[in-house]
Amino acid sequence: MAESDNKSVNLLAQETAHLEEQLQGWGEVILAGDRVLRWEKPWFPGALVGATTVLFLLVYYLDPSVLTGLSCTVMLLCLADYLVPTLAPRVFGSNKWTTEQQQRFHDICGNLVRSQRRVVGWCQRICALKEEKPKMYFASVISGLLAVAWIGQQVHNLFLTYLIVTLLLLLPGLNQHGIISKYSTMAKREINKLLKQKEKKNE
Repeated sequence: MAESDNKSVNLLAQETAHLEEQLQGWGEVILAGDRVLRWEKPWFPGALVGATTVLFLLVYYLDPSVLTGLSCTVMLLCLADYLVPTLAPRVFGSNKWTTEQQQRFHDICGNLVRSQRRVVGWCQRICALKEEKPKMYFASVISGLLAVAWIGQQVHNLFLTYLIVTLLLLLPGLNQHGIISKYSTMAKREINKLLKQKEKKNE
């Protein structure tokens, strides 16, 4: 068991080091984005929501076709992939890279690797469920897709995408400041109260 744990830790360290090497040119940008996403300053949440709102209003105003939107997105990603590693050191100054920044960059890469592992693990669980309990798998998948289709029919697709993107951008800050744990604890407490009340009524 200990050997298995050691192998897992070593593999995690290797994957993290490999990701650090791949993202080295993006280090300054990643650290700046991390500070914004974790709300190191009180006005960062408003800036995130404001920037997201402006971007989606621009998309709504221009109303590009799917092909145009996809082409522009890929083009911007290619430009960023080419320009960021070149311009970032000049803008942020790589000579000011400290031990604390390097450790934070290492932690971010480690979190990304763990998130990737979680996604792979969920996919493996779904595949295992399909093999072991096909009826439950198909019932769950069809029910979930029907629910998503119904929501997509009721809410405008661009507005729904805006809500999802905004929530995902705010999620790290909500988690960092304990807001998610606070309200999840409150929800669990209320659910437990309701369950206890039902048990008392049944008695």
